[in-house]
Amino acid sequence: MITTMTKVCGLIGDPLAHSVSPAMHNAAFECLKLDYIYLPFRVKNEHLKKAIEGAQSLGIRGLNVTIPHKVDIIPLLNELDPPAERIGAVNTIVNDEGNLKGYNTDAGGFMEALLQGGFKPQNKKAVVLGAGGASRAVCFALAESGAEVIILNRQQEMHWAVGLAVSVSELCQRQVNALELSEDNLKASLEDAELLVNATSVGMSPDAGQTPVGKKLLKPAMVVFDVVFNPLKTRLLAEAEEAGAKTISGIDMLVWQGALAFELWTGLKPPVEIMKAAALEALKEQ
Repeated sequence: MITTMTKVCGLIGDPLAHSVSPAMHNAAFECLKLDYIYLPFRVKNEHLKKAIEGAQSLGIRGLNVTIPHKVDIIPLLNELDPPAERIGAVNTIVNDEGNLKGYNTDAGGFMEALLQGGFKPQNKKAVVLGAGGASRAVCFALAESGAEVIILNRQQEMHWAVGLAVSVSELCQRQVNALELSEDNLKASLEDAELLVNATSVGMSPDAGQTPVGKKLLKPAMVVFDVVFNPLKTRLLAEAEEAGAKTISGIDMLVWQGALAFELWTGLKPPVEIMKAAALEALKEQ
């Protein structure tokens, strides 16, 4: 039962119709009998500042941050956790009596999902598609783990990719390259790649029939990780399986980043399996 003592957490982004985070977190709160509730808040870009001020004033305990706010949110916070500052993207906020601190649990969630999937990135070649908030977390996590990283991004936003490559190279002291996301560059980069990560929203519901990579470029020797979790099996993952590649679904990253956020808000170990079951059930219902 919701009372005056109930702590509120939530998700801000736009769009949110595809999100399963409310089901995932509320199941975890219920499992541990915590007086918390998790709500989705659709927030457009032009209302982001007011939304954050409102959350601060209302005493909302914590927020997850999704597309398109992971970078724009940073100047609105009081403090950043060092990894979030390095990455330059925030996906989790903790409100301690009005002090808003930003964290990035995407990087840890991605790496946990990758390791659970049996892939160790050290000295492996990884191709990352996209240069937005999710890509920043993925690229830093891979470079810090000793991978060779190539970022491919669409031509009109190449400045994002170049800036990201420079930041990761400097902070991780590893050479990271950025190229235009073209058929030729994809083909050349994937020729000997051991890991392909789609960190774009291509293939996400309701545009589930799209894919960022043609099937003929996918190979049995590579692992294909799609950060998109809705649908559970994107066209990219389905075609990667058909090509004989090992695949990792974005649902694993979603669950692990959510588990890390849960721990930041509550101070308790998250019931990861309960969270994953709830997320999968919510996806099924959608």
